[in-house]
Amino acid sequence: MEAKFQELKTRLLEVDDLSSAAGLLYWDQSTYMPPGGAAARGRQMATLRRLAHEKFTDPGIGKLLDALMPYEESLAYDSDEASLLRVTRRDYERAIKIPAGFAAEVTNHTSESYQVWTEARPANDFERVRPYLEKTLDYSRQAANFFPGYEHIADALIESRDYGMNAAEVSRVFAELREELVPIVSAITSQEPADDSCLHQHFPEEKQLAFGLEVAKRFGYELDRGRLDKTHHPFMTKFSLGDVRITTRTKENFLGDALFSTLHETGHALYEQGIRMDLEGTPLAGGASSGVHESQSRLWENLVGRSRGFWYYYYPKLQSVFPEQLGAVSRDTFNRAINKVECSLIRTNADEVTYNLHVMLRFDLELALLEGNLEIRDLPNAWRERFDADFGIVPPDDKDGVLQDVHWYFGLIGGSFQGYTLGNILASQFYTSACKVHPHIPSEIKRKGEFNTLHNWLKANLYQHGSKYTASEIIERATGSALSIEPYMAYLRTKYGELYDLGNCSVA
Repeated sequence: MEAKFQELKTRLLEVDDLSSAAGLLYWDQSTYMPPGGAAARGRQMATLRRLAHEKFTDPGIGKLLDALMPYEESLAYDSDEASLLRVTRRDYERAIKIPAGFAAEVTNHTSESYQVWTEARPANDFERVRPYLEKTLDYSRQAANFFPGYEHIADALIESRDYGMNAAEVSRVFAELREELVPIVSAITSQEPADDSCLHQHFPEEKQLAFGLEVAKRFGYELDRGRLDKTHHPFMTKFSLGDVRITTRTKENFLGDALFSTLHETGHALYEQGIRMDLEGTPLAGGASSGVHESQSRLWENLVGRSRGFWYYYYPKLQSVFPEQLGAVSRDTFNRAINKVECSLIRTNADEVTYNLHVMLRFDLELALLEGNLEIRDLPNAWRERFDADFGIVPPDDKDGVLQDVHWYFGLIGGSFQGYTLGNILASQFYTSACKVHPHIPSEIKRKGEFNTLHNWLKANLYQHGSKYTASEIIERATGSALSIEPYMAYLRTKYGELYDLGNCSVA
């Protein structure tokens, strides 16, 4: 049995090597590759993805898993060996339903689509990318249909990123959350908006990047295992546990974009860098789900990075970097500016209170597209109508409307967005649990700018396990309860109740 187990690990490492090589090509395409390389890059990535898929779905893997079943059953459920076999079997049984040729086609198509999107968005040219998006929708439906037996066509796509969740459950959570959020949004947006003009000045790019990276390092991001680069749409990527990279984007006339994008991606990177090194190269060396992963980006970006305590310590340092811009701006004014609540166009720049409405809009449009109740040609108008209904504003163009997110242009439609809101919910749940065990975490951040206690709790309870446990299992283990919106709503009411008059909304 030991020999077969080692053979399986060796074969899985080969799959991981190919996938990581394809990931490196994507990182290069998104950062430094000249536009002329797009066509060849799509082919190269498709070849690597096809080879990785073929290696993983080889019948030999299935035979090894079958032969190792008695060994798995003899082990404790949470042993590393049993977990590796359990997760690999789950992934394998899913992967064998997807033809290798189809996987390669999708990779090649989405690579081309991404390159067109990078040019179509700044040109506000939805028609240019529309044929690609129509093909993406077709591929998405094909992918879903490889998994018959689900109640909704989106279920298999959702489960691929958030195992254990489906369209009905996500819709239920979103409806519960929406009922709580809408009155708060209404109460705040009916008041005079906060003055955020201090953020809209000239902030030299180099200084923005340096400050964001310095904070990332203080959070715990290890530069001997990572780096920071610029891109169109920020992301984190991992080629190994020793090479976890983050990207950001800058606007020299707006401080918040690069800063909070960097902190967001740092949260993702801390998760990956915190996985136990002995899980390297196996299916366990990744996050438990998109929702759990997003919980970490949102926790470090918002619960820490937008907190009053964080800026009690760091604001004087930021003022020293930008004395002309912020020297005369008080800490309270700056705090209100970075936590300004308003109905706005861009999801990635949205405040914590309205952010989830952006996600719900996209989730509902995904369902409508997959169900056939909405055509791609009608998507821009559907976006504008829904945006008007939810936010009371109409996007003036597609650049800041349907073209703003990269997800549909470099991936399938379905399961793309629910993780962001699940992550917001879980961020508060995890942070609240950490503070129950270590009540001094907020004061450490405020008085010393120290994050070790929080980081170490997260490493011990989340990060080190990788995907050894399902999302529901890791949530239960770390917090003692199932996913709940209560800590999140308590956090929003407390924080924004100090900044705005919430009226009856402030009463839980």
